[in-house]
Parts: sequence; structure tokens; C-alpha cells
Amino acid sequence: MRPKGGIVALTLGAMGVVYGDIGTSPLYAVNEIFFGHAAIPRTREGVLGAISLVVWTITIVVLFKYLVFVLRADNDGEGGTFALYGLVHKHKNRGLGLLLSLLMLAAGLLFGEGVITPAISVLSAVEGLKMVTPTFDRVVVPLTLVILTGLFVIQRNGTAKVGAVFGPVIFCWFSAIGLLGALQIAKHPDIVHALDPRRGIALVQALGPTRTFKLLGAVVLAITGGEALYADMGHFGKGPIRTSWMTLVYPALIASYLGQGAFLLGGGEVTNENVFYSLVPQTFLVPMVILATFATVIASQALISGAFSLATQAVALGLFPRLKVVHTHHAHAGQIYVPFINWALYAGCVSLVLRFGSSTALAAAYGLSVSGVMLSTSIAMTAVARLYWKWSIPVIGLVFAPLAAIDLLFLSANALKFLEGGYIPLTLGILFFVVMTTWRWGRKATFAAYSSKRTMSMGELVKLKEKATLFDKNAILMVPKPLESERDNCPALMQLLWDRAGALPKNIVFVEVLHRKVPHIEDRRERYKVRVFQRSRDRGCVVSVTIHFGFMEEPNVERILEDLASHHEIDLPPDPHKWIVHASQENVMPAKGLGFLGRARLRLFAVLRQISQPAYYYYGLGDQVQLSTEIVPVRLR
Repeated sequence: MRPKGGIVALTLGAMGVVYGDIGTSPLYAVNEIFFGHAAIPRTREGVLGAISLVVWTITIVVLFKYLVFVLRADNDGEGGTFALYGLVHKHKNRGLGLLLSLLMLAAGLLFGEGVITPAISVLSAVEGLKMVTPTFDRVVVPLTLVILTGLFVIQRNGTAKVGAVFGPVIFCWFSAIGLLGALQIAKHPDIVHALDPRRGIALVQALGPTRTFKLLGAVVLAITGGEALYADMGHFGKGPIRTSWMTLVYPALIASYLGQGAFLLGGGEVTNENVFYSLVPQTFLVPMVILATFATVIASQALISGAFSLATQAVALGLFPRLKVVHTHHAHAGQIYVPFINWALYAGCVSLVLRFGSSTALAAAYGLSVSGVMLSTSIAMTAVARLYWKWSIPVIGLVFAPLAAIDLLFLSANALKFLEGGYIPLTLGILFFVVMTTWRWGRKATFAAYSSKRTMSMGELVKLKEKATLFDKNAILMVPKPLESERDNCPALMQLLWDRAGALPKNIVFVEVLHRKVPHIEDRRERYKVRVFQRSRDRGCVVSVTIHFGFMEEPNVERILEDLASHHEIDLPPDPHKWIVHASQENVMPAKGLGFLGRARLRLFAVLRQISQPAYYYYGLGDQVQLSTEIVPVRLR
């Protein structure tokens, strides 16, 4: 899908959405290196070495890995963890099942990151108030909770209006942090020695393994949000993402980190252990806190929207229950609101703010999910390079083995922070992974149970209907796939109705719904396709209807069928009150011999089915039409 808009608008938009998260990392990354768990001494060697590691981590992981290679792995123009999942899934018979599971775990970690990022970003911005006067210390947590509450409340109204200012605000943010950094570099130019990667290597050698891992656990905070480059590729395109990075984002980030290092080299006084705000002149401190707060809210908004998109992708891939989705913009598929995900994220954010109370404390919980996602991306890229780009194994090893090794180092370093808070994203990631694998298993098991049930073909149904007893009813049944020939099996529910009643409805209409990647379908000829298996005045009809909807349209099947009936394209009375929709509701039961873990999984699947919307309600069936639900026993193995 080609992103819509001019290159300037897309570039500015990418700056606001794609880089909001990584752009606010300077608020807390350097603090964590020198005043957090790493506690690197503020000597000349310590400052130059640590800042060198930050600069080269951003350069290698974000610029080299993501912008040069990962952005090439698009799935029909889309990017992200599930885009990789889709690419690999096409070759699922080639022994890639473990990689698919790894990508599902990575998706779960992204949900965990979606809980932590708003909490730590807004906290780190509001903490600047303590620089104005210490009396503001007591209002940091309450004000953070107020901002987060407002942020999640407005999601139901959409972000189209406020989204227009995302790019300009983040442009101002990057300009400001770049200028602040440049001023410090001009005062203490000795910091440019940090551009020499040997400074970072020398510091690592001096620290030893244990302290190095603590340092790497803090350095990774500088690249949090880097995976958004790939995740948001479908919204903006590769060109605008690369352009905004090279023209402003990358120079501003490097200048900011070098500037903070220069400030430390010059022996500047660090107030409240906050290097970033210590750079800001007192006159501009309050405006900078306000700008930082706006920037962190935008970064959080981008991540929340990303979680919504991630959830809908999971639903489309059959990995998540069918959640209620509200489209909030008439022209963009990405402008959606998912209530369940929204309030789950809100509950998580509030809990973290109350539990940790400061960005420094919460930093211990950050980084594990980011490094886990990045490692899984590097591993998946080896499969993409082999299957799609036809690279040789030596070339793949030369490019991606070092990148995967760096990701593994960061993951191992963050694993050391497990007890201090690293367990939070890992627990959330595993929880979502269990939900996705359980839902996929349950759907497959349910489908297999239905497939094993005896059912007639469409040809047999037509022959049976020619001589069977008919009752004067108009039946509608939803089908999971198109019925195109008489060899196709009719739904098991149809067989159940025949076995139970020994008679058939006079008019039988099977309905399948497909969604198109366009806002609206204007041409009536593209709206539906009717296949007639049988039609006569005396014996009624057997008809299959495939209906298409655009992503911004209300998928009201009743309205479409009523229109088809009024134009005599299907043999139904125009009045929907004379129709009856037959739906099945599974009574899921464990198979004999199912163990404890299997029964626990089955109970979780039953809970997820309660969250998932029934297909007939989702598509508007049952509003006016009579609804008949059959309880079908299904034993899952």
C-alpha cells in the first residue's frame, strides 16, 4: 500500500510518529548511565567511553541495521513484527515453526513495551519540574497520572486533529535538543573524541564483564523506539522515514548525547542527578519542561496507536480474539481505537507509575523488551535474506551474525535487571504470547473438530433439496470460506439442521464477508458476488453471496442483503424480519485423557472466546433478523 501525501508532509509526519519514542530517550538514557544502575564514573575516560558506546549503538543498530537492511523486508508495503511473521509464514513448511513462535513472543514484548514507554516517558519529562523548585517533587507522580489519564481518555475520539501537530512539535523538540547539545560541544570540543569507537572499547576493557553488562543495560535505552522505523513503514514509506532520520533526527540525537557528555566533561553541576535538564538555562527551563512533556505525550500516543495496529494485525492473522475496533478517521485505516487494548495499557501504565515513582527506578524495567524484539528481528532477517533476497549463507552470516550478537549482548545485559523490574516486560510478553498461541491452537482445534464432523457437499445439498420436505423459511448461514463449486463442503451447521429437522428451508443463503484495503467501495458491481447453485419457483434457492467492505465502512450484512433482495438478485423477501440467521455456538469440552496443562489451556481459550465478538454481531446480523443459535459440542485435543 503506497502512503498518501507529499514527501514533505510524510517526512514531517514520520518525524512525529516514528521517532517520538527514540527522540525522548535523551531525557533519561544518560542519567541511567552515570547516576543509575550502571553508575559509570564521570572521569574523562568514563564519559568519552560511555558516550562513544551510545553514539555507535545508535549508528550500528538504527542506521545500519534498520534503515539499510530491515526496511527492505516489506510485506506488501507493510512493516513490523507481524509483517515479518507473514513473510516467514508463507514458508512455514520449511522448518521455520520455531522462528514463527519467536516472532509471536516478540509481538508480546512489544505490548509490554507499550505499557512501559508512556509511563517512563511522561515521568522523565515531568521530573523537570523538580529543577524549577524542589517543592514540585511531590506533584510529579500525581501530574504524571493526570497526563496519562487524559491521554488514554482522548483515544476514543481519535487523534486526527492532534495528529496534525505531531510532526511540528517533534521538529521543535529535535531542533531544541540538537541546539542545546551543540552549544555544549562548542564549549567543550574535547567530547568529539567520543566519535572514536576505540574509546568505548577501552572503557569496556577497563570495566570488566559485570560492570560492562550494567553499562550496556543503560546504553540500550538510547535506542528504545528504534523498532518503530520498521513498524510504521506502511504509514509513511521508506523514503520519508530515511529522509527525516538523516536530515534532523540522527544529527540531533548525536548532538544531544555528545552535548550531555560535554557538559559532564566540563564539570558542570548536575542538579537532581538529571543531566539533560542541567543543560537547560534557567530562563528556558519551564518552556523546555512543557516542550518535553508534549514530546513524551506524542511518543506515548504513537506507541498506543502502534499497539492498536498490532492488535488488529494479530486478529487478522488469527492470533488474537476478534476485538471491537472503532475507526476514528474517514481516510486512514491506521486511525483506530481498540477499547480493550486501550484500557489494558492504561491500567498497566498507572500501576507502573505508582509502583516505581521515578524514571530512574522504572528504567530498570525498560530495555528487555526492546532488545528482545531487536534480536528476534535480526534472526528473522536471516530467513528473509535467504528466502526472498536469495543471499548466500556466508553473506547472511557476515551481515546479520554481528548484528544478532550485539542484540544478544544487550538482551543479556538487560536480563541482569530482571529482579529490579525487568520481569515486568518479560511477564507481559509471555502473557501475550500465551494468549496468542492459545487462541491459535483453539481456533485450529475447533476447525479440526468441525472438519471431522460428517457433512454433505454443495452438490449433495442441491440434490437433497430437490426432493426433501421444505418449510417456508429463509435461512442465512455465515461461511468461513467461499463456496464456489458443488464439490465444496457446505457448513457443518447445515448438516446439523438437516439431521435435526429432516427438512430444509426453502431459501438458503450462504454469506462470506471480505475486507478490502480501501476506505469505501463506491462501485456497486464490486460490492458483492452472487453464485447460484439452485433456483426455482417451487423449490426455492441455494445461493452463495460474497460481500466486500472497505475498512471505513460499517460491515452491515443485513443492509446489503436487504438491498440484494429488493433488486431480486437473491430470493429473499425484502423485509428482513422474515429472515432467520442460523449461527453456531461451540460448547467446548476437553477430550478424554486431556492433562492438567491441556485443561488449563482450554479454560483460557474459553475466557478468550468471551472477549471475542461473535461474527454475526460483528457483521450486523441479528439487529432486525431473527437469530437462531445452535449449541454444538466440540471436544478439543
